[in-house]
Amino acid sequence: MRSPANIALDSGATPAAAEAYERALAAFQCWLSGADEQLSSALLEAPEFVMAHVLQAYLFVCSRDPRRIRLARPLLVRAASLLANERERLHLGAISAAVAGDYELATTRLDELLRRHPRDSLALQVANTFDYFIGNAKRMLDRVEAVLPAWPSDLPGYHTLLVTHAFALEECGEYERAEHAARAALDVNPLDVRAHHVMAHVFEMTDRADAGFRWMSEHIDRFGVDRFFTTHCWWHLALFHLTQGRTDFALNLYDNFVRADHSTDIADLIDAAALLWRIRLRGVDIGARGSELAAAWAPHINDSFCTFNDLHAMLAFVGARDWERAQQLEAALVASHSQQTRYGQTTRQLGLPACRALLAFGRGDNTLATTLLASLPALAHRLGGSHAQRDVLHLTLLQAIERIRRPVRAPESKRRRSTAGVEMRRIIELSAA
Repeated sequence: MRSPANIALDSGATPAAAEAYERALAAFQCWLSGADEQLSSALLEAPEFVMAHVLQAYLFVCSRDPRRIRLARPLLVRAASLLANERERLHLGAISAAVAGDYELATTRLDELLRRHPRDSLALQVANTFDYFIGNAKRMLDRVEAVLPAWPSDLPGYHTLLVTHAFALEECGEYERAEHAARAALDVNPLDVRAHHVMAHVFEMTDRADAGFRWMSEHIDRFGVDRFFTTHCWWHLALFHLTQGRTDFALNLYDNFVRADHSTDIADLIDAAALLWRIRLRGVDIGARGSELAAAWAPHINDSFCTFNDLHAMLAFVGARDWERAQQLEAALVASHSQQTRYGQTTRQLGLPACRALLAFGRGDNTLATTLLASLPALAHRLGGSHAQRDVLHLTLLQAIERIRRPVRAPESKRRRSTAGVEMRRIIELSAA
């Protein structure tokens, strides 16, 4: 049975193309692989199938990678030339805004679509994805709760509504309700990776690392292989290991799952940078891993697109002690911070000071790192991402404070051979090691 989101959304479709589209949508909404192959089949069968073009474009624009987002442009041009109904045109308008980097306009257009068609689960999921990118958790929750009354529980695709609701609840700190909604989604569809992901966040944010570890281990067959967000789920499992002090297990997951294929996908690079930094904060020697990851981030130094990306690139560069690339990124941020764009604003308010704090921390200037991190404005959530991801800044602040309280002193023989300035630099370097 077709999901209610797509009734009358079949301009240019044939029955066979519509079935392929439904399979693609189901994969996209559950974070399963295979959506792109199903869309290719749908468009081969029906080249003028508007919603197949729309979903194909969403696969690209629901990303933090500007290179990937640009791939949606020819799809948008093609779809805009086709005969489309009102709902399809609203989807196309949202894609057009997203390609231009205007997530506020994109969500405005999707909200208009949802006011007219509250059962469009694709519009709901994409709008909440864009709000996740810009850190607007309250709007995520308000949006999904506005459409809840339009969805009877026996409607096909109901689990997608539940899991969208669950993640918004979790990001707004309503962990008990989030867990209830995620479990309800899994009762409907046990293969919904998004619901397993919400459970991981709930365990993380409620300090139940042991329960989270057990959950992820017991359900690993649901997310562990051949899934769209496999790397991120392994990242969550590694965090549970770290919380319990098992740094060797976390490093093993980094090597064998998070960074096994040296992916260049931005989402995978973000997870790798955050995990490797956390492992390093635990005093573990990361060896050559840092240099490999820094090299993978290097092509994104001048993206000038996403502050959340910039932060994780700096984690990679500082973690590898790759000062040349770190300084190149800092220079790129300085060049962008005066732009009258959303990116310019987040760079001024958050990106530049946060990245400078990481640089100071890496070089052993813990006082400056503490000052910069503690001075980040209350709207630091506008970096985007989840609470669990942004927590890396808090962990770094705590480490910097601890280093100030308990500094590592240089050996006496080295102090005698040094001037006061050189002595201080040695101590700083040792404390950052």
